[in-house]
Amino acid sequence: MPGLIASLSAVEVDYARGRVLGPVDLALAPGEIVALVGPSGCGKSTALRLLAGLEAPTRGTVTRAAGKGETSVVFQAPTLAPWMSAAANVALPLELAGTPRTEGRDRAIEALAKVGLKGVENARPAQLSGGMAMRASLARALVTRPRLLLLDEPFAALDEITRRALADDVLALAAELAPAVVFVTHNVEEAVYMARRVVVMSASPGRIVGEVAVEGPVVRPPGFRTTAAFRETAEQVSRLLAGNLGAVA
Repeated sequence: MPGLIASLSAVEVDYARGRVLGPVDLALAPGEIVALVGPSGCGKSTALRLLAGLEAPTRGTVTRAAGKGETSVVFQAPTLAPWMSAAANVALPLELAGTPRTEGRDRAIEALAKVGLKGVENARPAQLSGGMAMRASLARALVTRPRLLLLDEPFAALDEITRRALADDVLALAAELAPAVVFVTHNVEEAVYMARRVVVMSASPGRIVGEVAVEGPVVRPPGFRTTAAFRETAEQVSRLLAGNLGAVA
């Protein structure tokens, strides 16, 4: 379909233990933010890997408009190289793409500053807190200015205050850079806060059982979580989840 960044069409994925995903149809428009929620093992991360081009479907079609270097993935663990500085870690995708070293370092330092890590360019990952390491991982994902940003439960291991601060950082960067974003989470309120569209999946094998639109600006205003609209949207997503926890093929 024209104008789409990526899509899954009648996609199914089988592993040795049986089908884990599908059939699923999902389309991503440029600049939109989509959250995937569902019970553990429903195939959310599998769907993300399909969109990233890291895995092929057993059946169905994956279409990706984003070219080489235009897709970035942030996993639950920061996956930073421990022997490299924060700036070198962030610059790595640029270096692999052939960007001159000086330009790559300058862009890495700029990306670190955008995620609140100005001044830690020379720190090693072991010197960073969990939240700082995740910020560095996010900077590395954004330094290439991707058209498609895939986030696989990136805040799951962090405390609530850090999670909320990082959520606001991601939304601010999304508003500035306008990639299509897919955010996988188990947390309903986090999904509603982060996304313009929450896609609800059934228990394994994961299928899409509903979608809920989220109103409001991309950069959430103070108190957004306490509004009646936010609470009702979160309840709507929770009802969809609760009604499909036992869904099977």
